[in-house]
Amino acid sequence: MYQPSDYLLFRETNERTCSCSRLETALKRASKQAVQYEIRMKDLEARLSESLSNFRAIDGLLQESYSGIQLNTRRAERALQTQVPHINSELDESMDVLSGLAETLPTIQAQVDEIRVVYDSGREKAQSLMADLAWLNTEFYERWRCIIFTSTSPVSWRWKASMRFLFALSFMIGSYLFWLLLSGAYRAHRHRLVWGERLMS
Repeated sequence: MYQPSDYLLFRETNERTCSCSRLETALKRASKQAVQYEIRMKDLEARLSESLSNFRAIDGLLQESYSGIQLNTRRAERALQTQVPHINSELDESMDVLSGLAETLPTIQAQVDEIRVVYDSGREKAQSLMADLAWLNTEFYERWRCIIFTSTSPVSWRWKASMRFLFALSFMIGSYLFWLLLSGAYRAHRHRLVWGERLMS
């Protein structure tokens, strides 16, 4: 027969069973979360170590850059203190030299122009002397032919006119003498004059 004590025992047992299953479920959830937290912590640790190594590398690069900047700064300051005044003094000297050259340049230009004029005149005289020497080295017949028949001979127009007149006069005299010779021979042939053994009486 059912008794109340049995009911209480069943209820207590049932409550213990329910509480145990809940506890197991909570433990499983807690262990899963602990595993997930452990995985996350390992991932975070790996990321932290990678970030730390990157940070150290970046810090080394920054230190090198900073030391390079400091070295370049010291060099720039030293150059600013020593080389810039030297450059300024050299620029001042160069400006003085340029101003002096600007003052003497017109005189030098005039002297150069005079030298060029003298050189050109000397070259023209040398060319003229060479032409005269070449003219004098030619033979008389070549000079005579060049004076009479061409206009490139280096003689005056009076000399050309006189030579051409003498040539024309001698040509006319020669032509006249040749004409007399031909006419005399024709007359001798026409009058049957004999040549050779019997002479014309």
